[in-house]
Order: sequence, then structure tokens, then C-alpha cells
Amino acid sequence: MTSLKGERISSDIQREISNILLTEAKDEDFKHVTITAVEATNDLSFAKVFFTTTDDREKVEHDLNNAAGFFRSLLAERLEVRHTPELRFIFDESIEYGAKIEKIIEQLHEEE
Repeated sequence: MTSLKGERISSDIQREISNILLTEAKDEDFKHVTITAVEATNDLSFAKVFFTTTDDREKVEHDLNNAAGFFRSLLAERLEVRHTPELRFIFDESIEYGAKIEKIIEQLHEEE
């Protein structure tokens, strides 16, 4: 169970990384990335950053994880926390899964 502080930090991380991607990232692939969620551990030492993209997901995931130190250093300047969590970027498959379920439901309605 995530603490209230963990939820606040996760929300702050999501907002700040989204801003960094939009305004400061030089890689054009990052302009097509949307941060969907952040899950920080209870001790705030580690955070999973879930994202979606319209580009090649494996390349973007690799590039984001390579730039994790850059994002972490900017977060350290902007967040009021003693220790900035290590970041791990993970592609969020829930949107694709939801679209797949929606398509199946539409097919079932068409058959009726």
C-alpha cells in the first residue's frame, strides 16, 4: 500500500517528467511520449514511470531509460525531497489492452 506521501511524490514526478519531456528534452522521439502513471516505492528509493508513445516503443523505452539520470537530476532540483528516486521507464500496455477489449466488444455487438 502506497503512503499519502508516496502518492504525492508520484504525482509530482509524473507532472515534472511530462513538463521536461515537453519543454526541455532534445530528442524528438520524446515529444510523442505521454507519462500515464508513476509508482514510487514506500521508501521512495525507486519509481516506475509508465508511458505511452506513437513511435517505436522499444527504442523510446531504451532511450528513456538511458536518459533516466538526466531526468533524475532535473527532478532533484525541482522536487522537495531528501532523496530523488531512481527511475525506470516501462511501456504502459493498459491502453492497448483496453483498445483490444473494446474491439472485441464491438465485434460481439455486430454479431448480434
